[in-house]
Order: sequence, then structure tokens, then C-alpha cells
Amino acid sequence: MAKQGMESIWKETTALSGFPELDKDVNTEVLIIGGGMAGILTAYFLQQEGVNYILVEKDRICSGTTGNTTAKITVQHGLIYQKILKASGIEAAQKYFQANQKAFESYEQLCQNIACDYEKKDNYVYAAEDRQKLENEMSALAQIGCNAEFCESIAPPVAAVGAVKVPKQAQFAPLKFIASIVKDLNIYENTFVKEMIGNTAVTDRCRIRAEKVIAATHFPFLNKHGSYFLKLYQHRSYVIALENAQNVDGMYVAENKKGMSFRNYKEMLLVGGGGHRTGKQGGSWEELQCFAKRYFPNSREISHWAAQDCMSLDQIPYIGRYSKHTPNLYVASGFNKWGMTGSMVAAMLLCDKILNRENDYADIFDPSRSILKPQLLANGLESVKNLLTPAIPRCPHLGCALKWNPIEHSWDCACHGSRFSKDGRVLDNPANGDSRSVKNE
Repeated sequence: MAKQGMESIWKETTALSGFPELDKDVNTEVLIIGGGMAGILTAYFLQQEGVNYILVEKDRICSGTTGNTTAKITVQHGLIYQKILKASGIEAAQKYFQANQKAFESYEQLCQNIACDYEKKDNYVYAAEDRQKLENEMSALAQIGCNAEFCESIAPPVAAVGAVKVPKQAQFAPLKFIASIVKDLNIYENTFVKEMIGNTAVTDRCRIRAEKVIAATHFPFLNKHGSYFLKLYQHRSYVIALENAQNVDGMYVAENKKGMSFRNYKEMLLVGGGGHRTGKQGGSWEELQCFAKRYFPNSREISHWAAQDCMSLDQIPYIGRYSKHTPNLYVASGFNKWGMTGSMVAAMLLCDKILNRENDYADIFDPSRSILKPQLLANGLESVKNLLTPAIPRCPHLGCALKWNPIEHSWDCACHGSRFSKDGRVLDNPANGDSRSVKNE
């Protein structure tokens, strides 16, 4: 079994600058809560526009999902386009594609002057069984003007009936990128927003009064607006980094959540998979290690880590006004495992919102769009089941039962994905505080 606590290769190879804690009351035009890729890019663009802002992070910047990503920059997000086309029509599918294409181009421009191991690579989405899904996606991509190719086989040693390839996408080292763009940003770390009173953020040591507030906290933490506890669930996935393994010369992901992903970084092969809904059981690192032992017997594991992603009802992120009733509160969440392009889309869209500029793609990402999707029922049933479970450890977010995760030695909430250490310290939101009902396992 994997040892607990190993860091991603990005964290192990990049030392980010530290920022002070905010310890006095302040006023600002814009408050950004959350120091991951979405929050930092938003701060970067607002600073370029001369907007007065503050970004606060409860821990260290990029200590969550951004530091544990596989860092693929692509417009190809699984087999998303056939789904959007079927549910919302060609205009919506085109807008989603064009927004992510702009995000891709923005990364490409920024990375020209940043040493962040940016590389152009083809991206592949493969299917283990259903070839028709791939052919449907090829048709959808042709309709929206995205250049794609059908591949009969792929390089990684997994079962595949084919793959859809979008050429000339990109991969990079995300924390090297972050280390460059944060140098002059107005950031405060170890500044935990525990409560919002109107447009005032309350921490242990200060109050921050803002005209506008952006919640870029991975899972939105304000329950009384937006119904995000119904619109999102969290999915856990695992990665191992191998030396002396295959060079797959591209980026690969399965069309379903149970498949595996692959990309190289320098001399390493990153293999992802073993995923499951947070609070449930899955293959975790053991599944990946068994795969590596079988197919790369001469390889050596040098690192492993886990990531947690917010999944929306329709596989499109929620970016824009937090709810219809919060005109000065904004959100970016639900990136569905595609947080690099999703974060850039969010930063550009939210910057336009702050500056009262029109954005051609705002409606497709509107957080107040219809929630009448099949996933809503699954989310609701999971919440009811866990609320009624007579377990002593409870999540302080909405009171769901916590389940012990023996692989990662944590207490996990299957309702909304909060996680706690064995002594109850909060590890992942939306819980905004520790669980006092936890007893050490």
C-alpha cells in the first residue's frame, strides 16, 4: 500500500514564494477568496486592468487541486461536445469550444515568456468498449469547427477500440507557471474566511470589506445562495509518477471516470486513475501500482498523490454571479477535472464581469442555468442517505455522516466531498471548519 503524505512532483520540484497573513481590517474593490489557479489568474488579469483587489488563501497558495493536477491544457474535455450538442444545441457547443480555445491561446501567449516546461502535445480521448461514442464525438467536433482525427489505436497499454485526437494541445508544470505570475500580486496566505456578512469577509484576525467578492474556493462555501450542495459533488482520483516507463508522446484520458490517464513529464510517466466519488471506495493508488507492475515491470515509482475535483450537473463549470440574488458575489467552480482551461475561462469571464464588459460566453457558464439534470437526483439521494446514516462522526457543512478512508487516513463526506484528518482537522471544503465529532481511527 502507498505511504501517506507524498507530494505531487510539482510541489516537490517548485518552491513557491510565501505571502503574509492579513492581520488588519481593510477595504478593497474586489476580494478574491481562494488561491488556486482560478483565483490567481483572476488576480493577475485584474491587476493588469488596474483594479484594486485582494486575494486571500486559507493555507498556502496552490496547496489544493492546482498543486495536484496532471496539468493538461486542452479544449478536449472527454466526450463533452456531443453531450452539449444534444442537450443545448450547436450554438452552446460552439461557445464552450470557443471559450476554451481562447483560454488555450491565453496560456500559449503567457507561457512564451515563462520557464514552465510548456510543450505542445496531441490530446487523445479513448474508449475501452463503445466505438460509437467516439464516432459521435467526431461528428460533434466537425460541426463546431474543431480539428480532430480518429485513431484506431493508442500508445499506452490499455484496452481501446479507438480514440479521438485533437492535435497540438499542451502540457506544462503548473507551479512553475504560478511562481512566475504571482510575484507582484496582492496575496495573503493563512487567511481563512470563516463567514461572509454581506460583502464583508470575517477571518480570525480581521475583516475585509469589498465592493465585489469572488469565491474561487474549489467548492463554493456559502450554502444560503446558489444551491451548490445540490449542483456539485466531488470526485477523488490518484496519480503515480514512474521512472523507466513508457514515453507515450501525448496526453491520454479515458472517456469514463473509471479509466486511466497518461502523460509524460521529463523522464517520468504520470499515470492517473483509481477514481471514485469522495466518501466512496475505489481503486486508489493500489490499482495504479498493480497496473505499473504488470505493464512496466522495470519501472520505479518516485511519487504519488491524489486530486479532488468538483463535478457539475451537466459537465460545464459554474462561472459568473453566485446566484440571481447576489449581484456583487461571483463564483468559479465545477471544472470537472479540466481545471487548467476552466480556470483561465473563469479568470477572463470574471474579469469582464468586474469591469462590466460583455462576454460572449457568459450564458453557457451561468451558475443560475437549469439544474434539472439526471445527476441532480443522484446527488440528492446520496445526501439523504448520508444524512440519515446513524454515524457519530459528522461533517459540519450540512451534517452528513463521515466515512473513514483507510487508504488516505482521512474522514470523508460522501455528500459534498469535505475531508478531515484523523483528528478532525478540515482538509478539503466545503466544510468551513473542523469536525469536532471525529475520534481518531
